[in-house]
Amino acid sequence: MLAGKTALHGGPSSFGIVACALCSGLWLAFLALAHHRIRALAATASPAPLAPRHATSVVLCAIATAVCALALVV
Repeated sequence: MLAGKTALHGGPSSFGIVACALCSGLWLAFLALAHHRIRALAATASPAPLAPRHATSVVLCAIATAVCALALVV
């Protein structure tokens, strides 16, 4: 919501709309990865450790979302 509001503040621009869409897509990817991990943790009493590929994906999504948010604010 905040990304959309910031992107449309002062009139819509192509950069603002693209940054908002990218930020929203990254947030959805982060939520999908978190949901996958929650389901894995709930499935067994002793879940497998988080795969490095998934951990890297989560970190990259969080960093990219922060960069997009910064681009929208500045």
